[in-house]
Amino acid sequence: MLQLETVILHCLNQLNSERTIYSIFHLLNGKKSSQTIQDAHLFSLREFFGVSETLSREAFEQLTEDLLARNLIEEYGEQRYRLTVSGKGQLENKLNHHYLNGWNFHSFTTVLWERLSFLIQVTSNLVYEETKYIPIQKNKDVHKWLKWMLKEIKVPRDELGRLLFVELLDCFNENKDIDPTILVVRLTGFEQIGLTSIQAARKLKMDIHDYQLEFINTLHYVIQTLISDPSRFHILTFLIKDLEKGDVLTVSSRKTWKLLVQGNTPEEIADIRNLKLSTIEDHLVEFALHLDSFSIDPYVDKDLQIQITELSRSIGTRQLKRIKDQLKAATYLQIRLVLAKYGDRKWN
Repeated sequence: MLQLETVILHCLNQLNSERTIYSIFHLLNGKKSSQTIQDAHLFSLREFFGVSETLSREAFEQLTEDLLARNLIEEYGEQRYRLTVSGKGQLENKLNHHYLNGWNFHSFTTVLWERLSFLIQVTSNLVYEETKYIPIQKNKDVHKWLKWMLKEIKVPRDELGRLLFVELLDCFNENKDIDPTILVVRLTGFEQIGLTSIQAARKLKMDIHDYQLEFINTLHYVIQTLISDPSRFHILTFLIKDLEKGDVLTVSSRKTWKLLVQGNTPEEIADIRNLKLSTIEDHLVEFALHLDSFSIDPYVDKDLQIQITELSRSIGTRQLKRIKDQLKAATYLQIRLVLAKYGDRKWN
């Protein structure tokens, strides 16, 4: 089972003391800021983006204090920590088997759960020919989806329950790393009310944060399985059929992009949008991260790009100031653009 403290230790290890502890909190919460998005890519932490959206700042700080008290991490500057020898030992081989894919799946994980839980409830009551029950999901879009799905699948109503059960068994039986109980205890059906996350954690004798993380991990496993082999799942595939990954750009940067492709300079865009130039520069970094069509050549000379990349790798850092101190010719923006475009690689 996944543990949130193991994920935090892994993130700290990847950050290499180059970001504050709160960068991990923002990552787990899925904060759509330029800094958090860049960190997720530069430090190879995209799978953890938004996987613990319900985690409060107070709970995160308590987890950090617990790791400190158990000598798994140590302070390394203001709000910065690094793993101790014990912490590295605790982390070793703990994250080999997980299915978290926050960057790609976080935008529709909740919708998938709403659809799955509602489908199970409706199907269960159909099996027992019960028509009077309170829908577990209030989201009208989910209700519309189910009506559409039941028309599209062309499966007799009296066969739906059996076929759905077979597909769920097929989905979970092939993987021993996933325990379907994590989801099953939350499901509502005929004369059966699903548990809340807190009740489920208590029933399974799990820490609430670990339970919620494993819940997301299980949903991501389902999504990944359906995407990789949709032909196996005639019914379940409808859970994701019309879902698309969310826009990788923030709303504000999308506006900047439209002005940029119209031929405006960053300075002109800052004036037009009444924003600081630094904000527009943040958007340029987002473009370098996400848009293959965006070239950084107008902002960074080719030779300088090579110098920044080679220096970053040779001294083993993505810390802007350390690179800037050794490469005076580069601006902070140029360093950020190069790291965003070419820096998402693990070093040996």
